[in-house]
Amino acid sequence: MSANTSEVSPVPSLFSPVSLGKIELANRVVMAPMTRVRAGSSGIPGDLMVEYYRQRANVGLIIAEGTYPDHASQGYVGEPGIATDEQAAGWQRVFEAVHAEGGRIVLQIMHAGRQAHPDINGGRRVLAPSAIARTGETFTEKGEQPYPVPEAMTTAEVRAALEDFVTAARRAIEAGADGVEIHGANGYLLHQFLSPAANQRTDEYGGSPHNRARFVAEVVTAVAHAVGAERVGLRISPEVDFGDVFETDRDDVLATYGTLLDQLRPLGLAYLSVLHTEPGGDLVQELRRRFDGKLIVNTGPFGGQTTREQALQQIEAGHADAVVVGRALIANPDLVERWQGGHPENEPRPELFYGPGAEGYTDYPFLEAA
Repeated sequence: MSANTSEVSPVPSLFSPVSLGKIELANRVVMAPMTRVRAGSSGIPGDLMVEYYRQRANVGLIIAEGTYPDHASQGYVGEPGIATDEQAAGWQRVFEAVHAEGGRIVLQIMHAGRQAHPDINGGRRVLAPSAIARTGETFTEKGEQPYPVPEAMTTAEVRAALEDFVTAARRAIEAGADGVEIHGANGYLLHQFLSPAANQRTDEYGGSPHNRARFVAEVVTAVAHAVGAERVGLRISPEVDFGDVFETDRDDVLATYGTLLDQLRPLGLAYLSVLHTEPGGDLVQELRRRFDGKLIVNTGPFGGQTTREQALQQIEAGHADAVVVGRALIANPDLVERWQGGHPENEPRPELFYGPGAEGYTDYPFLEAA
């Protein structure tokens, strides 16, 4: 019998809808979770953040910037939190504004681990898998300061951190988020557990690839059980060196992330987000196979600003179900409209990426005003 060619599925477009778990996206452009440090000393999203996210609700999905689950895990001055009811109420205003524009938004939960600092987190302890400091300095309210040597977490502290993730996820969903993304990338706490360079534990959370993946698997599983797996995504960045989290052995990387995704696959998570220089390469596509769910990809800062042509190619080549875009969305709140119509784009102003005010944040012109 000859095949019925009318039943062959068409190649999806960047501008076609897609479902990530229970989250329905109108298009496959995803806003990257970008730290913009506009939440002040309180960590409460205010009017400025409400407007910033409202402006960008035309994308299929907004992944809101990394947000600390408890005060000790804060990694940046001006970073928002989801550690208190007041912070959750601020995020509720953001979620309502995005929904009023027809958008979808998930909150990224980010524990900084050894990238925290006492002059940022209110003098609280800095905890990590092992007592190994990262190199370099961080900006604090007292100026640039070297990263501290963290304290190695006890088993009880590992479990307490897990509960902080769960509590934060519940707060976010109760405040109206469409979902949450667990930040297991970019050199923060969960990535520190995955990496043999940052994790030199000898207990059940260190040593073998399976043990190094254990904490991440436990966190994601617990959050999925608390708020529903179909509302939970995970971000990873294998082989990407952020914050001295070196992963230079491809076999070890595949063993570590492969065993992690083998454990998470039965949950039916909303999506896996992978930051890597080669989204269509063997590693990312093997991890996609192991995950067996929706994949969104992100090349991060390595290849320059993501272009319309690059995003289209990732979808049309079948490398991913959606594409994460960063700097182009900072400068173009109406990016989807511009890309659909082939319109010119505003240029981002990197000198204004971080700061307290509206300049370089909510003042980029829309098409009709350009």
